[in-house]
Amino acid sequence: MDFDLTKAQKLLQESARTLLARECPHERVRELMETETAFDEKLWQSIAEQGWTGLLIPEEYGGLSLSLVEMAAVVEEMGRACLPGPFISTLWASALIDVVGSAEQKKKYLEPISAGDTKATIALIEQSADWDAASARMRADREGNHYRLNGRKEFVTDAAIADVIICVAWDGKEIFILPVKQGAHGLTVTATPGIDATRKLYRVDFEGVLVPASEVLGTGGRALEAIDRATSVATVALSAEMLGGMQWTLDTTVEYAKTRQQFGRPIGIYQAVQHMCADMLLMTESARSAVYYAAWTVSENDPQARHAVSIAKAYCSDAAREVGNRGIQAHGGIGFTWEHDLHLYYKRAKGSEIMFGDANFHREQLAKLVVDEHTD
Repeated sequence: MDFDLTKAQKLLQESARTLLARECPHERVRELMETETAFDEKLWQSIAEQGWTGLLIPEEYGGLSLSLVEMAAVVEEMGRACLPGPFISTLWASALIDVVGSAEQKKKYLEPISAGDTKATIALIEQSADWDAASARMRADREGNHYRLNGRKEFVTDAAIADVIICVAWDGKEIFILPVKQGAHGLTVTATPGIDATRKLYRVDFEGVLVPASEVLGTGGRALEAIDRATSVATVALSAEMLGGMQWTLDTTVEYAKTRQQFGRPIGIYQAVQHMCADMLLMTESARSAVYYAAWTVSENDPQARHAVSIAKAYCSDAAREVGNRGIQAHGGIGFTWEHDLHLYYKRAKGSEIMFGDANFHREQLAKLVVDEHTD
């Protein structure tokens, strides 16, 4: 079996690296970090022009209809550039619409998302901070041809700039996925602190927000299956992004070890530094194997897809943090300073570690899958 990217996939990845190096240098990342939303319309349109906002969207809705492997190759480069903005959020939402939406809903939302005209996010997490969609307890009361939403969602990424918010609600015995137009009456978006200033978090309050019944994406078991599928896609993307951050940290640390001198000699000749770089390489390459295997299994609807996704996210959650630790340690005092870019990647790693479930969450998911298999 060939575990390497194809020539076309490598060209796609190289083009992504070239564009992001030009359009999203670290100076621009730092500028966007200081803004309220970390969003740059010009940068977003540059991404859209490459077709990246529609990487996975079917061609009939204006997308490229590529596989998760191509998506992972592009998103890895986004992680290398520490790209700010709502790409992961919009990818998550579009994947959900594509899985469970009606033909009318797909045309209404996927076409503008693919064109870069619409940004989207999903409001899932509540006070319990549980990534399991079945734990959602937000109220959705039926009133004729509408549903009235009441409740609060926490840690909603990019909510302030989203044109569409998809909300996971609980209505008696069923789960509903509801798109909500930004600015709807009774909808309040409040910024909340986060360690990663390149990915803004928000609290979203719903106070009697009315949503037409025609905007219900799915109910019951079908909705849960759709959330699971869409979240798997987004988790693979996030893991690929973390991989890109690990690769940047490794490359930067190795280069520093070659050039930084102490007592007239490069610090890279010392075994302690070499061991740290070797550990970083091992973790980065192991993460790469896990990420691209997970991407392949999800694209191919392989029976082991859920296992592979949890393995990739659990490993990347730990590895990205540890690679960051060793990168900072190898850099010494300069690694702790604001002037060096290492902290951008370390904070991104810490924020991504928890998003879509940390390592403990996914190890628990794996344990449940194994128990279910043996029970069956």
